[in-house]
Amino acid sequence: MHALGLETYELTKRFGAFTALDAVSLQVRPGTVHALLGENGAGKSTLVKCVVGYHRPDEGAVMIDGREHDIHSPTVARDLGIGMVYQHFTVVPGMTVAENLLLARGRLPAVIDWRSARAELEAFLQTTPFRLDLDATPADLAAGEKQKLEILKQLFLRPRLLILDEPTSVLTPQEADEVLGALRACAHRGECTVVLITHKFREVSEHADDVSVLRRGRLVQSQAVAATTSQLLAQAMVGEGRPLQPSVARESRTPGAVAFEIRGLEVMGDRGETAVRALDLKVRRGEIVGVAGVSGNGQRELMQALTGQRARRSGSVRVDGREFHATRRQNRELRVRSLPEEPLANACVAELSVAQNMALRQFDEPPWARAGWVRWNGLRRRARDWIGEYGVKTQGERAAIRTLSGGNVQRAVLARELSGQAELLLVSNPVFGLDFAAVAEIHDRLVAARNRGAAVLLLSEDLDELMALADRIVVMSEGRIVHDVAAGAADRHELGAFMGGKAQEALPRAA
Repeated sequence: MHALGLETYELTKRFGAFTALDAVSLQVRPGTVHALLGENGAGKSTLVKCVVGYHRPDEGAVMIDGREHDIHSPTVARDLGIGMVYQHFTVVPGMTVAENLLLARGRLPAVIDWRSARAELEAFLQTTPFRLDLDATPADLAAGEKQKLEILKQLFLRPRLLILDEPTSVLTPQEADEVLGALRACAHRGECTVVLITHKFREVSEHADDVSVLRRGRLVQSQAVAATTSQLLAQAMVGEGRPLQPSVARESRTPGAVAFEIRGLEVMGDRGETAVRALDLKVRRGEIVGVAGVSGNGQRELMQALTGQRARRSGSVRVDGREFHATRRQNRELRVRSLPEEPLANACVAELSVAQNMALRQFDEPPWARAGWVRWNGLRRRARDWIGEYGVKTQGERAAIRTLSGGNVQRAVLARELSGQAELLLVSNPVFGLDFAAVAEIHDRLVAARNRGAAVLLLSEDLDELMALADRIVVMSEGRIVHDVAAGAADRHELGAFMGGKAQEALPRAA
């Protein structure tokens, strides 16, 4: 067993008339962590999918340890010792964690000896940077825990070349550092080579040995991490003459009256456990309150309860002093809008068009509806205006929203949710898997809403995001608020200790 070297020679992949990958020649040294950067649509995922046999390249070659291989399927890649953690989850929903791990092997006996299999899995989990309940199913897991399961599936196979597509998008910085640190140590021991697709410059600078940048399907830069900077990498990603990121000035202001109040909220989890426990929280006008926490500590259930997707066991939720049950009528009257995580699954109807999804809030009310008729021509014109204003890249307002990239689905949902001057925004992991330009744009929209006096509740598993955006940060652990601090006074070590359920480590620093 040894780490594999990877080389692509003039690799080209076309989808119809569109060239997604244009003669890319890349070298990845064995026993290193090689970061791959680029905006959405730059060709990163297409490149690695050609390496693992998910796509067949139209031209060029893939070489492993200096030998050309015809990797025509993921099975061939697996037999060569190549594994991949995809950006989108590939777990089987109806199977347990243990079953998903065993299924990753691809070849199973007709009858499984579960006693020895569980012993093997337990021994394997003792060597990994995190653990999951072997009897849990993906339906029981939050987004971050599903991502951990994807990583565990590949580590269980002991790959010699491991490719990870945005593996830390839903991990806390502590978890991300733990995972990437373990993978880097594995690479430097010569056991595995790691190719890491990421948008986080901090991960590149702290964990990668080499970095390559793709732009519009072409390789534009490849060098040692020590020989470059985040600023130079960002400029290579977007090209000369294009601003690196938009910026909305954060106004200095005193938060206004309480717009949103939660009192004694309790919510049950999927397995009958109490996921949210006696939670109290207030959000004022002109304030962004960020909720930090390790994935699986009740954040998902909290947001589902606030947006009407999950029943509340007890407690009350008030908006402007009125009891709030997240009905469609209340959302309209109180101007409450939400941007949930995984919006294609939680905020859209995939088969409907972009225009129809943008109209979901108002299609049945004046002036768009009258006497049972919907003015779709008018709604499509409005959708075209929003597509231009929010920079939604689509083949047109009639295209099915499922055909859009993740960032463009986010923009389309954001256009809908920020229409009509929203007074309260309930936001959960809003930039999952997006490139830094899309992240900056969505962040600016949230800050602009805050500047004009909207109240914003932001749940995020990215501590950097919370520290950049929030006026106040609270930490959830085991379904409770265990820490509350002004963002300007927040300390990363202290927040991390509370997030990990080790508040005693933070108390001396807080004192």
